[in-house]
Amino acid sequence: MDYVYGPGRNHLFVPGPVNIPEPVIRAMNRNNEDYRSPAVPALTKTLLEDVKEIFKTTTGTPFLIPTTGTGAWESALTNTLSPGDRIVSFLIGQFSLLWIDQQQRLGFNVDVVESEWGQGANLDILASKLAADTAHTIKAVCVVHNETATGVTNNLAKVRSILDDYRHPALFLVDGVSSICALDFRMDEWGVDVALTGSQKALSLPTGIGIVCAGPKALEATKTAKSVRVFFDWNDYLKFYKLGTFWPYTPSIQLLYGLRAGLDLIFEEGLDNVIARHARLGKATRLAVEAWGLKNCTQKEEWFSDTVTAVLVPPYIDSSEIVRRGWKRYNLSLGLGLNKVAGKVFRIGHLGNLNELQLLGCLAGVEMILKDVGYPVQLGSGVAAACAYLQNNTPLIPSRI
Repeated sequence: MDYVYGPGRNHLFVPGPVNIPEPVIRAMNRNNEDYRSPAVPALTKTLLEDVKEIFKTTTGTPFLIPTTGTGAWESALTNTLSPGDRIVSFLIGQFSLLWIDQQQRLGFNVDVVESEWGQGANLDILASKLAADTAHTIKAVCVVHNETATGVTNNLAKVRSILDDYRHPALFLVDGVSSICALDFRMDEWGVDVALTGSQKALSLPTGIGIVCAGPKALEATKTAKSVRVFFDWNDYLKFYKLGTFWPYTPSIQLLYGLRAGLDLIFEEGLDNVIARHARLGKATRLAVEAWGLKNCTQKEEWFSDTVTAVLVPPYIDSSEIVRRGWKRYNLSLGLGLNKVAGKVFRIGHLGNLNELQLLGCLAGVEMILKDVGYPVQLGSGVAAACAYLQNNTPLIPSRI
């Protein structure tokens, strides 16, 4: 029973947490088990091997930590760095801001590179900082791959290229919370030393597993990192990996079975097909926004996100009212504008286990809401633009060919 009932299904189009597929819900509908029995380590072993595929790594070591993305952030930082270490970190929106706040509170010397919200990371400044750092005082470069507050995706391949151009040994740490398993992500090819994501985003699970993948260079850094860590200490996990029991403390059994089901769905569709599906849904959403006569918060096409679109509204409209009206009248959940863009944007999340018709239902709802709040939208305009694109670009479902 919903805490606040509404007829039909809630149309969940925030950029996380996302819709949970029925097979995942069924897989999690089970009793507790003894995690020290042979069954749970056997399950865990398959999960650790298979999550490497969504990071596109053969050399990384994954950790399934019972936490959120915020905990995964802390794990990445404290296992590889020492208090006082210099970090270059990019402030481009609310979630990069929060990660920077955590970095500062953990005692690191954070060199903040700030851009206007709606722009990507300023990589020219990164290049100049690396060029000047001949003593290699910069120990890490931290990048949010996909900033969900503004719908901005950063170019990780270019970050790696800049690091290589200056032969700089800084660790490359990436928040892939709203990108991994939805956007193109190549941990090994792009030389990412630590990547992380959360179960409630593109994996389409409930919140509760922070998935961290550490490359060989990051694991080596743990030997000298002096940050205090207990719950997030990778070494505790590695001890139990060697023993074959895998867990230094109690995991969520239900989430592990859910992760197994979620990965199976992704592999059945094919990871590249999953990424292509997100690209289609992102493009269709942007075409709808254009047809409505509204603008994308993201300022350049190169930064457009295929998992979330932040839509700018005219000054006479409070975007928070769009979100409120959607929930109260149409059982549609949209993302609020956060911090600097509060009241100025609303966000349409299009990630996880969803399809073209689900998206079209959301876009139709947004059109009615825009009409409700006094914006002169032509009903059907955005839906028609998205339909035309999707009808021409949606392939047959791979499993049904």
